[in-house]
Amino acid sequence: MEFALFLTGGLWAMAARTAADHSADGFAVHFHIDLYEPLLAAAFLVFLLLTGFAAIHWIATHGATMRGVNALPLRSTAVREWGLGAAIGWALLVAATLPMMLFGDLHPHFWFQPRGFGLALLSVLTLLVLTLAQEAVFRGYLFGRLIRAIGPTLATLLMSCIYATVSSFHPQSTPRNVFVMFLMSLLFSMAYLRTHALWLPWGLHFAWSACTAVLFGLPLGGSIAFNSIVDTSSSGFDWVTGGLYGPEGSLFTAVAVLVGMGILYALTRDLAWAYTQPVIVAAGYPMDVAPPAEHIKMEQAAAVAPLVQILSTTPSASSTMPIIDEHLRSNSPSDT
Repeated sequence: MEFALFLTGGLWAMAARTAADHSADGFAVHFHIDLYEPLLAAAFLVFLLLTGFAAIHWIATHGATMRGVNALPLRSTAVREWGLGAAIGWALLVAATLPMMLFGDLHPHFWFQPRGFGLALLSVLTLLVLTLAQEAVFRGYLFGRLIRAIGPTLATLLMSCIYATVSSFHPQSTPRNVFVMFLMSLLFSMAYLRTHALWLPWGLHFAWSACTAVLFGLPLGGSIAFNSIVDTSSSGFDWVTGGLYGPEGSLFTAVAVLVGMGILYALTRDLAWAYTQPVIVAAGYPMDVAPPAEHIKMEQAAAVAPLVQILSTTPSASSTMPIIDEHLRSNSPSDT
């Protein structure tokens, strides 16, 4: 059943991508807002994915909520998880691009115009929604179903292979960037497994993408469609700079991602303890042993027997000691 849900969800994800692109194109043409078409496509895709996965799961199980199905629980640490992921993603990109600056030849071109800042903001919003859609597909509902079907280890390897295979269809793709994308998918999957939610991998994925395309102006997955106030061209060895595919095609990125796995593991110890530890269920032998039959009869007999109240009384008989009797008579109130 879980594997069937995985396949059904995968077919829905492909259909949703096509439907979102066509819908965004229609809106952009009708309302003459071609500039916002990528953002609309990403927003439509997120809506179709989240609602579609929830509907598929409800048809199969008649239960669960949209947030639960899509691994987006509303909990107190959600903002912290997203921020931690964003910090790690930004740090890994900086670590990966530093060797490019030292050993490669990067040529940044700046465009400090009001329109440039507006386009950069629009690109950030588009990447914010688009990375959520990507994580909902590769680390959300489908990943959860695959984990239940074949276990977390095999599910992580299989989803990483699929993620890397998808990246290979880009015209600028090389075997080197396919390997790097496989490692990055392992990192994102690890972020999910440490928290059982998308907040951490979403923040990590967004920070990496936004910093690459908008902050540094480098190609993102071979695409230069995201506008920025910085446009950086590179020359030199492709294994250093990633070439036309961007930092995700650099071997330095592979090293940064491997180091990032250890950092991620260390910084999420408390989150993993809170959200991934199994629930402790009491076990052992029952201790509610029935009392003996004779004891039960005694309790029943005591329940129906009349209550007898014993009151304190003053003794009327004389004491057997004359001295005590004489003392009591001499101190009685009648003698005073």
